[in-house]
Amino acid sequence: MLNKLLSGDMPRSKILAVLLLGILICLAFAPFLFPGVRSVDTAARICVFIILVASYDLMLGYGGIVSFAHTMFFGLGAYGVALASTHMGRGFDALLVGSVSGALIAALLALVIGLFSLRVRAIFFAMITLAIASAVAVLVSQMSGLTGGEDGLSYKIPRELGPAFKFYDGTVLGVKMNGKLLKYYLVFFSCLALFLFMLRVVHSPFGRVLLAIRENDFRAEAIGYRVVHYRVAATCLSAAMAALAGSLYAIWLRYVGPDTSLSMEIMIDILLMVVIGGMGTMYGAVIGATLFVLAQNYLQGLMNVAADAVSGLPLLPDLLNADRWLLWLGVLFILSVYFFPTGIVGRLRKGR
Repeated sequence: MLNKLLSGDMPRSKILAVLLLGILICLAFAPFLFPGVRSVDTAARICVFIILVASYDLMLGYGGIVSFAHTMFFGLGAYGVALASTHMGRGFDALLVGSVSGALIAALLALVIGLFSLRVRAIFFAMITLAIASAVAVLVSQMSGLTGGEDGLSYKIPRELGPAFKFYDGTVLGVKMNGKLLKYYLVFFSCLALFLFMLRVVHSPFGRVLLAIRENDFRAEAIGYRVVHYRVAATCLSAAMAALAGSLYAIWLRYVGPDTSLSMEIMIDILLMVVIGGMGTMYGAVIGATLFVLAQNYLQGLMNVAADAVSGLPLLPDLLNADRWLLWLGVLFILSVYFFPTGIVGRLRKGR
């Protein structure tokens, strides 16, 4: 049953299996295991970024397609929910219309970009996607009447997903049974379904052809596969999944702006998560996103504790100052690439 659910792709490493199971349990019961606004928000962000990173790995790790426009698709999904909620009101119909519209527009835009650009060499395609993503980000910032510009959009979501709504009086294990809990599990189960879907795709005949194209596109073309068609299809599917991740992120935050959904910083973060977890493995997205989001949220706090512990020593307190957390995040990334060149998942499987 488990093998069928995971599409035949078992972890193939006891350590990896334990890590994945631990992450699944922690995310599934996060509101009860880690009560608190910040911890639940971190868990929701991990869920969303797992889907975002997995959707990018579908294109890069399996299709061998380098793109810098993934945050653009992510932003389309987020703005789809924001605009639908703004103009249609706080209903589930607005969330559905916004999510589906964002995914369709993202897939259509990816289709246009793919048909016109995927015939060129990889580096030129990457530059084209970077130019288009930058143009869209500037356009969103300037269309303040529609998108809110640099200030973004704040909107209302269904009352049933807000903290004021209570579906049970009292608490369970100290947790209030309110709409925010429902919103978290909406994000969690949606992300779980999307992840299992992508896991199924990459282990289908379509996914096997993508791997063949990644390894040798000339040979794949020679034996009868239309390489451009498969790459365009992978790009469209990846874009739609990224847009759905953006929709879930918008539902969770109840705010959308250029910095939260379209910035180049998010694109760099996605690349780091893919490399840390391991390219060409859906499980790498789980490991990479979890480690990176946890580091983003808690590394500064850990550095403060470490700085206080060595306060009597020379130089070390300055090096461990919380303001230098990006420096140490970069060091951690360099070490992970050096010791795990195929990513954490690849290293664990190779060690087995």
